[in-house]
Amino acid sequence: MSPKIWDLCTRTMSPQSIDTSFPFVIHAQAASAGHTLAETLAWVQRERPQIEKHLQVVGTVVFRGFPLVSAEDFDAFVTAFPYPAFTYAESLSNAVRINRTARVFTANESPPSFPIHLHHEMAQTPIYPAKLFFFCEKPADVGGATFLCQSDLLYNKLLEAVPQFVSRCEREGLRYTNIMPDADDRSSGLGRSWRSTFGVNEREAAEARMRKLGYTWEWLPDGALRATTPIVQGVRIIDGGPRKTFFNQLIAACSGWRDARNDPSRAVVHGDGTPLDMEAMKKVIAIAESITIDVNWQAGDVAMIDNYLVMHGRSTFEGKRIVLAALASDG
Repeated sequence: MSPKIWDLCTRTMSPQSIDTSFPFVIHAQAASAGHTLAETLAWVQRERPQIEKHLQVVGTVVFRGFPLVSAEDFDAFVTAFPYPAFTYAESLSNAVRINRTARVFTANESPPSFPIHLHHEMAQTPIYPAKLFFFCEKPADVGGATFLCQSDLLYNKLLEAVPQFVSRCEREGLRYTNIMPDADDRSSGLGRSWRSTFGVNEREAAEARMRKLGYTWEWLPDGALRATTPIVQGVRIIDGGPRKTFFNQLIAACSGWRDARNDPSRAVVHGDGTPLDMEAMKKVIAIAESITIDVNWQAGDVAMIDNYLVMHGRSTFEGKRIVLAALASDG
């Protein structure tokens, strides 16, 4: 990453040009190190139009060297952007996470040896956020990068490499199947229980929520729930076109949706129920990896991600890594 340097008091971001570096990094000058959180929040509010312009172009803005230490600091930073909060409680994500404030939660409680593959946040569900914020409270001793892939660039490359596959994803959409345990399972990246996922305690209430959302389901003998989504999009049109992104969870599902309950080979089908072309998926994964960039965390970093434009994932790591998250809906 090649940082762009801004002094919190005396410099403003240029409205004349947009830097297309990915990700776009705003690095506070050393002279800004003594500034307070309140001054930082005022700077964010003042510079928000330019920050958002960069976000719309490249999909990710990283803030480095700002005076953010705690979950509460991060919460205040996110709140300085006037986007409606998308709480984890209202999501249908399959990851176990722990709230630190009403808006801020741990990014993922899966084991350090479990890689989290590229995905758009919650794209396997009918309900997903527009923007993501990640905050590094403590970087891992080894590894633990968050890696990023521009999904519009990926879409264009896939049109050349696997045009029929991309066309089917766009035309027919996708259906995802996930088996949720009866109680949260922190040993798995897919370990969020059906009770936590749907915010209920009784099967009848879970069924009512699934029926409203268009899911189909099956209760298993051990109390787990096999749930299949309605048809959801595989490609997203941005701002009416012509820009499009490969908006889905295909890479994550086909590469990493494996635990004692789930099998990646059964996780996704096309909207008409036909299996995926796994040879095409191998090409998708290889091309995505070829254009993926690591964000190697430093304490206090914040990454702001447009969920419609950029996929993200997590490398394995050693030591204690604390990365927090907050989500936002369209403002």
